[in-house]
Amino acid sequence: MSTVVIVGAGQAGYQVAASLRDKGYPGRVVLVGNEPGIPYQRPPLSKAYLTGALADTRLALRPMTFYAKHDIELVAGHAVGIDRECHRLRLADGRELEYGHLVLATGTRNRELSVPGAQLDGVLGLRTKADADRIRRRLGTARDIVVIGGGFIGLEFAASAAKLGLTVTVVEVADRVMRRAVSPVVSQHYEALHERHGNRVVRGVPVAGLHGTQHVTAVELADGTVLLAGVVVVGIGVVPNTELAAEAGLAVDNGVVVDTHMSTSDPDISAIGDCAAYPSRHTGRHVRLESVQNAVDHARCLAARLTGTAEPYTSLPWFWSEQFDARLQIAGISDGYDNAVVRGDPAEGAFSVFCFRGERLVAVESVNRVPDHMAARRLLEAGRSLRPADVVDSFDLRSYAAAS
Repeated sequence: MSTVVIVGAGQAGYQVAASLRDKGYPGRVVLVGNEPGIPYQRPPLSKAYLTGALADTRLALRPMTFYAKHDIELVAGHAVGIDRECHRLRLADGRELEYGHLVLATGTRNRELSVPGAQLDGVLGLRTKADADRIRRRLGTARDIVVIGGGFIGLEFAASAAKLGLTVTVVEVADRVMRRAVSPVVSQHYEALHERHGNRVVRGVPVAGLHGTQHVTAVELADGTVLLAGVVVVGIGVVPNTELAAEAGLAVDNGVVVDTHMSTSDPDISAIGDCAAYPSRHTGRHVRLESVQNAVDHARCLAARLTGTAEPYTSLPWFWSEQFDARLQIAGISDGYDNAVVRGDPAEGAFSVFCFRGERLVAVESVNRVPDHMAARRLLEAGRSLRPADVVDSFDLRSYAAAS
């Protein structure tokens, strides 16, 4: 049986290795990671790990004994080239790994801030455990904290900092926070939530530059506003790591392009997780998603194919974010929706937003309504329709999903 080499030891890479063994794959499985230590969870980095509520020993996806028991080889190294003809992966230190099948689970990297002063000491990103450790050390003596970017990561960090008794100013260039991911009702709810906890949100103004000699001291906005800052956390999105695939001649378009079985344009190479652009049956087009669900389900789909039980990928996307006492859960993808119906009361902190494209339900955003989220997932996964007119004041999503 041929060797499966997996590039990337994040959630997707770990999961495909584990799933191959779960399905009885008898060949060699090699997991290549460019971070020290064993594979770990990323979602807690901006939340429980940052506040100290979760110890680093609990970040690991599995203990080292798991990899020994399941004969999964962990290789530390940075992949720099693929020889498709000879089926070899080249590492930066000159080592080469021969593969029968290569899996690209290379993930993403933080988008860099391109303004004067972006390289000053104290300007930090949050992507890896090492990033989180650097930020934790800074927070012990931090006074003025600015977050650039009002997406999930930026707001989760701001919430964690507030729990530690710190005050944060969040700068978002768009007209509302989390604009790419949620409806205006949810954006407004979370902005108000942050402000109630002492954080400040500045919207609609770009960052012009950062001030300081060696260490950052302030953030200047395009309207001339100057915000004092001893620590600046940048969360302005991510870029998929596609260079390895592109240099090998694989199709790339906002991610490594794959089919419904996670196969690239080379049948001996697959791509999964945050770096993969796949055809979604829920949107009718190729999408690239950044979520644990997507990484795990991609990996399981690929492991099934490599062990002889191929099925096309059809999983429903879902996402979550935890900030203060508000748990946001999203089922489906709301891109292109043109009508939103709210059920529940945002003022009471528990509600759901039903997002429609025409007469078709495409996503449900739930805040502190876990049963709604679970019912929405069942409904959307089954492809059942729901019209805006159905969502009246007495509408019960759980009953509707059960009846469907």
